[in-house]
Amino acid sequence: MYGKSIKINRWLIPFSWLYGLGTGLRNKLFDWGILPAEEFDIPVISVGNLAVGGTGKTPHIEYLIELLHPKYRVAVLSRGYKRKSRGFLVASPSSTAREIGDEPYQIKLKFPDIVVAVDANRRRGIKLLKKQQPDLDVILLDDAFQHRYVTPLTSIVLTDYNRALHLDKLLPAGRLRESRHELSRADIVIVTKCPTDMKPIEYNIISRWLHLFPYQHLYFTTLDYGKLQAVFPEQNKNREVALDELPETAGLMTLTGIANPQPMQQYIARHHAPQADLRYPDHHHFTAGDLRTIAERFGSLKGKKNYIVTTEKDAARLRTAPLDDSVKRALYYLPIHVRFMRHAGTSFDEKISGTIYKNRRVKPPRK
Repeated sequence: MYGKSIKINRWLIPFSWLYGLGTGLRNKLFDWGILPAEEFDIPVISVGNLAVGGTGKTPHIEYLIELLHPKYRVAVLSRGYKRKSRGFLVASPSSTAREIGDEPYQIKLKFPDIVVAVDANRRRGIKLLKKQQPDLDVILLDDAFQHRYVTPLTSIVLTDYNRALHLDKLLPAGRLRESRHELSRADIVIVTKCPTDMKPIEYNIISRWLHLFPYQHLYFTTLDYGKLQAVFPEQNKNREVALDELPETAGLMTLTGIANPQPMQQYIARHHAPQADLRYPDHHHFTAGDLRTIAERFGSLKGKKNYIVTTEKDAARLRTAPLDDSVKRALYYLPIHVRFMRHAGTSFDEKISGTIYKNRRVKPPRK
């Protein structure tokens, strides 16, 4: 059921009121033009959310890359959350997750031909990207809905099916970064991580609860999971393994460091029950102690051949970790892909592609 996992720290609600006054005033200053917002002559698409935690931004960014990259020169600009570097930085083949952040690193690894850059100051980042990459056709802003110094051509807001906006509260009592009424700034709203068996009446109920305006477009997506992929293929003969083909005698451990691992763990459990489960905070950088714990828990598994299943984002951080060879041979990530429900993917694709085409930048002829 929609929003069934909502938990509110009610004793913190007075602090949420104070937080709401601050964010509300900030948004009004932008609305009144007192704080400056800048538009650019290159199409900019923002993908963000109202709530902290995992709503599926990275898979949706990857969906947009796959949609646009065949026709356009695409760049992704991210804050690079929890990276060890500062300022503006363009990812290179030698960049690490610590330098640029795990999500930009994952995107660059998967799409080496696109430009990936990080900068907490998105306005500065766009200007530097335009200067250094004059042939760019479109810039995707990751997690930038609250970064109002940039006015995007299209603003996409994601909201998790499992955490209904109308039941949530502002930080710190809930997980909302700003009032749900700010959803009116979005051009497209996507309800993510939907169950595949949603009934037609539930689509209608969610649509009513979101209170969208006629100019806004609503979509629903779910996550499809692929076959397990070896994190260290050079250490493993079986580079790809299907969960439902694992023998009953295999031991399995899940290892996650993301905001909400529950959907993935539920999917895994339907195919093969894990013997162990290690959970770490979102964007967690694995320490030497963590790696020892992982090796010890893996060593305690009872099976003829054992596996560790992690997320693609965690795999980005684990690739450079000094893991035991036995752990490397057992370590796989579970890839996820976005799928639009109710056969709405074509409508979304056409809307995004059409917007980019109509607003594409006219480049000066080469000399």
